[in-house]
Amino acid sequence: MTAYLVDTNVLLRFVKPDDRDYPLVRSALQQLWAAGEDLCYTSQNLAEFWNTCTRPAERNGYGLSIPEADRRARLVEETLTFLEDSKAVHREWRKLVVAHSVSGAQVHDARLVAAMHVHQVMHLLTFNTRDFVRYPGIIPVHPQDVERSPQQP
Repeated sequence: MTAYLVDTNVLLRFVKPDDRDYPLVRSALQQLWAAGEDLCYTSQNLAEFWNTCTRPAERNGYGLSIPEADRRARLVEETLTFLEDSKAVHREWRKLVVAHSVSGAQVHDARLVAAMHVHQVMHLLTFNTRDFVRYPGIIPVHPQDVERSPQQP
């Protein structure tokens, strides 16, 4: 079994059936589940997810009510495995931001990578594969590449 951290951009499409990438995301997740893979999320993912869900649509959010955002967040929590936050994740994040000269919005991605390192998760399902190539040991996988790759029996 391989563990995959599911990036926020995938989680957001997973709970929004009217998104143009929803069929791709749904198919990729179903293929990974069918292959017995462990799909994971972090508190960082869920915070980013909540931000987008509750941000007004005119500011590039979903404009959802708190109860609806909560319902969708619970779907993520009930469906994926939670990778706990810890002091070790914080220490790893601090190392990563310095070692890779991370600044601005990319500090959030570094936090995901820190959790992946601590929990020994190498694969990341994301639409933004280029954002993660700087981190050795991390294998970013675009949902369309799950579609192309043969699944193990």
